[in-house]
Formats: sequence, structure tokens, C-alpha cells
Amino acid sequence: MAKSTNKLKVRALIAVLLLFVFGFGTDIVRLFYLQVFKGEELKTKAESQQLSDTEIAADRGIIYDCNFNVLAESASAWLVYVNPSKIKDDSQRKLISTTLAKILKLDEERIYKKISNSDYSYVKIQGKIEYTEKTLISTFIKESDLYDIVNIDPDTKRYYPYSNFASTIIGFTGSEDSGRAGLELMYNDKLSGVAGRVITAKDAWDSAMSSNYETTYDPKQGTSLVLTLDKTIQHYLEKGLSQAVIDNDAASAYGIVMEVETGAILAMATLPDYDLNLPTVITDEEVLKELSKIKDEEEYDLAYNAKIYSMWRNKAVSDTYEPGSVFKVFVAAAALEEGLVTPDYCFNCSGAIKVADNVLHCHKAGGHGNQTLAEGLMNSCNPFFVTIGQKLGTERFYKYFEAFGFTQETDVDLPGEATPVKDVTYHSLENMGISQVSSSSFGQTFQVSAMQMITGVSAIANGGSLMQPYIVKSMLDEDGNTVFEAEPTVKRSVVSQTTSEAVLAMMEKVVAEGTGKNAYVPGYRVAGKTGTSEKLTVDGEYIASFVGCAPADDPKIAVLIVIDEPQGYVHGGGAIAAPVAGRVIEETLKYMNIDPVYSAKELSQLNGVTPDVNSMSVEKAKATLKNKGFTARIIGNGDSVVSQYPLKGQNIPLDGVVILYTEKEISNTTATVPDLKGLSISSANERAVNAGFNIKISGASLDSEVVSYRQSIDAGTQTELGATITVYFKTNKGVED
Repeated sequence: MAKSTNKLKVRALIAVLLLFVFGFGTDIVRLFYLQVFKGEELKTKAESQQLSDTEIAADRGIIYDCNFNVLAESASAWLVYVNPSKIKDDSQRKLISTTLAKILKLDEERIYKKISNSDYSYVKIQGKIEYTEKTLISTFIKESDLYDIVNIDPDTKRYYPYSNFASTIIGFTGSEDSGRAGLELMYNDKLSGVAGRVITAKDAWDSAMSSNYETTYDPKQGTSLVLTLDKTIQHYLEKGLSQAVIDNDAASAYGIVMEVETGAILAMATLPDYDLNLPTVITDEEVLKELSKIKDEEEYDLAYNAKIYSMWRNKAVSDTYEPGSVFKVFVAAAALEEGLVTPDYCFNCSGAIKVADNVLHCHKAGGHGNQTLAEGLMNSCNPFFVTIGQKLGTERFYKYFEAFGFTQETDVDLPGEATPVKDVTYHSLENMGISQVSSSSFGQTFQVSAMQMITGVSAIANGGSLMQPYIVKSMLDEDGNTVFEAEPTVKRSVVSQTTSEAVLAMMEKVVAEGTGKNAYVPGYRVAGKTGTSEKLTVDGEYIASFVGCAPADDPKIAVLIVIDEPQGYVHGGGAIAAPVAGRVIEETLKYMNIDPVYSAKELSQLNGVTPDVNSMSVEKAKATLKNKGFTARIIGNGDSVVSQYPLKGQNIPLDGVVILYTEKEISNTTATVPDLKGLSISSANERAVNAGFNIKISGASLDSEVVSYRQSIDAGTQTELGATITVYFKTNKGVED
């Protein structure tokens, strides 16, 4: 009996020992597994529960123009988030949802759903809020005792001080402060900077502990960009393009101003444009009217998004177009360089030329007759340039087509550059026959980008060097130190200095006497070429363009203007693009302090300087003004002049009017501006003077056939007597191309 009892005790002891070993062994194995295999994961989870890690957004780098005018910068803003795990009940949740929705103009139901999961300790509600909203939310937190539930952290917001200005160049950032278009996208990695962090210890109740348990890592501002873009020249270009869209009811207009010696882009614009601060808002009334006709919601969203992306598109870089007769300057350059022709080479244009089974017509019925190469370019004669293209032949034609950069991207530092596609946008050498080389010689059956065109023309202007175009001049770190400086880069030499000078001389004749006469600028020698082409992609629509450089004897800038789908009977480059280019060239050269040099004929049409006739008798004042070439208009019944307008030393046209006041108290010193459109220079001046105003002549050549088409102060406006009204002139005769 005792023996049996001992056996039972031993068995029980063994069982207990086995149970003990098994139980603790399992724990030991489990502990080993957790420490060795799951250690890092569990450590990370523990730290996430014990530490609060808040990101501090870094300021993006500033974008400046070449004179350090700020075009884009980051400013202080705030981010609002909620800790759902701290919300006490549904009543508090509804209060938070309702109030934040009202302040931030968000959907209340959406906020409520986002903060309904109590497992979360961080739910972002809205970033980049302004100071006003931040103040309202801070007051709400205080009054409702929502500390640690509703929270506000520092954030940054991108600002564009000039709204629409250079919008397709600068681009904008998205909700996460990442570049989405333009330079903001192209240089996003440089501009972004490095975010900072605030790491704070949390207690058992998930609340932040004192600052003794806090570590801060400051953010690092992104690299800043200094552009080659000049704010003033950009303004001139945008102003001209905007008016061109209005005047011609065009789908769009785009252009570039380039420094020919370096390839630096001084201005680039596409109109219509958009507000960089509101990049998803369409403001064009015609577009909105078109969209309003779409009733299906899904179809509307698709159409709206398509319009948005079109609005963001930088057509000067991303679009291609048929260059038309502008391309003739490259054909002339190639033939001169190869020694196949001289500027005096002659051709008799009968009005048409047969190529294979097709007849290619000249724009002038009956033809231009016998003309030199210089005259052929001046007249933009298609048959002449077909013969030159054929003299070059396919291999030599393609050689220069490629050398001027039309088979490759320019690699400008902007996103979305159009890629030339062999046998789609241009003819490959393998598939270029007599028909292709003939049509290409006057700028049809292939497409180029505006960037390619301005870069190619700049090569002709600078003596034959194809430059690498660029828009970022330098980069600065957060302390303002230069960390990158762009250097002008020559890709290759295309033509000789001799050829360059010969082509420029012929292009100058185009502006002085030919199809480009509407780009004439008094006192400046302008070289250029007009172009009008029928679009390959849209029946019955045209592209009007003009490219030029100035001063022609020592070119500093090249200007390209492209007007897409102008409406109306007059839609040629010489009639509608050349006047825009002329104004941009004139304003830019004056801004660059390049002094005009006037011919004798130009001097005869220039302004005079008003003399000081104050305190003179009326008769003496009238005689003094007459001797200076001005007309006097007397206001008042006094015997002597008490004041005058314009004041002494002001520039007004010869034959202009000076208003003489003979009484100190004159009740009415204004008059109604007359309609000065549709008139010759002399008639416009006469009508203005008779109404008591002066005119400034703009955009007119010395051609007697010029007619005014726009005035700076609208007819019917009440304006100070003696004021100067700028009147714009052009001709529609002899500018067909």
C-alpha cells in the first residue's frame, strides 16, 4: 500500500514537472521568438505609441525673375488635424464636424466619417489654411475645451504674387506641396527642401508630455531658382498676345523672346492663361458657356478636366504647328551656305509651278515676275522657294533641316517638350522625294515647335551658332549662396557668319518693304519673316506667325509670335502677327536701353518738345508754338497764359496741340475722345488735334497705305484735354504670304 502511494507521488511530481517545463518552455520559446524575430517590429510599434512624430513642412525654394522679382514663394500656413481616439462621445464628434466644416468650407458629413474611427490618433482635415481660419479654429478649441482633440500644426502654402503672370512657365504645386506643372514640376526635387520633425514623448493617456521630452529637427528650405525671364519683357509679350487673341478672336496665341547670343529665354507666354493661385478654376466665359451645355455629370467632368489640362498647357514648348513661309529663311540660308545661290540669284515667277502631278501656286495671282532671291523672300514667293529646295535636293535639304534642330527636342529646361517624330511631324531622309522637299521648302507638310523655331532663327541672328535654350539662370541655397550658374552652350555651328549676314539683310528688307512691314519700328532696324499656314489637323483653320530679330545690324533679341486659329477674312502672319512682334520689339529694345537711330524721313515724323509759354500773352504763345510746329488751343477769356498742357519739355507729335489756359478757374478741362480707327496717319492726327488731343503713332511703317486699327483710350471716353492717345497702324496690302 505504501509502495503504491509512493509511485503515485512520483507520477504526480513528474506530471507537475512536465507541466512546469512545458509551460515555461513555451513562454521561453515565445519570448525568444518575440525578441529575435519580431523585436524590431514590436520596438517600432512601442515607440509609435510612446512618441509623437510631427512633420514640419519645409519652405519650397523661391522662384525669381532675372532681377530678383519674386514670382513664386512659400509663406506660413497651418494644418488642422483631429485625434479621434480622444473624442468623448458622438455629440462632441458632431460638434467638431459641424464647426470645422463651416470654418473651412468643407463637407460636414465627410469630416464626420473621417473622425468616427476611435482607433486613429491622427486624421488630417485640411492643410494650407490661412491665418483667419487658424484663428477661428484656435478660438473654437479654447471655447469647447478640445485641447489634444483638435490640433493645429505649422504648414506652408505656395503663393504666386502676380496670379496669371507667366503661369504656363512657372506652374503650380498640388495639395502635398509637390510641383504639378511648369518649373514647379521640372525642378520639384530642387525646390522641395527637407521637412523638419518634432518628436514628443506621450504619456499613458496618449497626451504629449512636457517640452523636456521633445526633440526638434528644423526644416531645410529648398533651392531657389533665378530665371532668365525678365518681368518687364514678359509683361510686354503677354500684353501683345492678349490683345492679339481679342483682336482676331483667336483660339490662342503664344510667343517667345530669346537672347540670341546665349539662348536665354527673356519671355515666354501662352494666352489664354490661368491664375496660379486657383489653377483648377476656369474663368473663360466662353469655355464655361460651352461646358454648361453638357448635362451628363460624368461627361461634364471629363470635359472640364480636358479644358483644365488644355489651360495649363505651355503651347510654346508642347505644341507643334506648320511654320509656313517663316521656314523660307532656313531654305535661303542652306542654299547660300552651299553656294547654290546668291542674294542676286534670279527667278521668274509665273504664279505657279508644277511638281510631279501637283501644281503649287503663288499667293499672288499671275506671279511676281522676275525677282532676285532677296526680293523672293521679301515677297514670300512659293514657286521661287520650291525651285531653291529642289536645287538643294533631299540630302542637303535634310542636312540643314537637322542641323537647325528640327529633328530633335531642344532640351529646354521646361517639362512637356514636343518630341519630333520621324515621318509623322517631319519627313525622314529615306521617305523624302521631290514632292516632300518642294512642299517643305515653303513650310508646309511638316510641323515644328515654337522652341525649335526661335532657337533656329537665333542661330541665323548670332552668326550661325545653334544655342542650347534655357530658362534657369542660377540656383541659390537657403543662405543665398549660388550653387549653380548656367553657362551658354553652343550645340553646333550651322552656317557661316557670311551666310548669317546675308540672310539678315534679306530679312531686313522683308520688314522694310515686304510682307513684314507691319513689324517696322521707327529708329530700329528689324529683320523678320512672316508665315501663314493651313493647319494639317483642322480643315479651314490657319496659323499666323512672325519671327524677327533686332537690331538687324547687331541682333540682341529674337521674337516669335504665333496666333492659332484667327477668325475673319484677314488671317495672315504679315497682317496680324507682325504688328504684335513690332510692338514687343520696340518696347523691349527701349527697355534694354538700345538707342534708336532715325532716318531723315523718320525724323520728320517724330515728336517735338513743348516749349514753356506760361505767362506769355496769348498771341506770343500762339506764335511760339507755331514756330515749333505745334497748334495752340485757347481755353478761357484772359489775355495771357496761366497754364499749359502738355507741360513744357513733354514729347508730342509735330502738328500736335498744346492747350493754353488763360484763366485759373476753369470748370471743364476734359473732352470726349474721338474714334481714331480706320484712318490714315494724317487723318487720325487731324481728328485728334481738332478734338484737343495728341496722338502717338505706333506700329506703322512709312508706307502711305497704313490704317489705324486700335487706340489706347477708347472712343467716347472723357479725358484731359491735350492728353496723348497711342494709335496703332498697320496695312493689309502687300503683306500676304
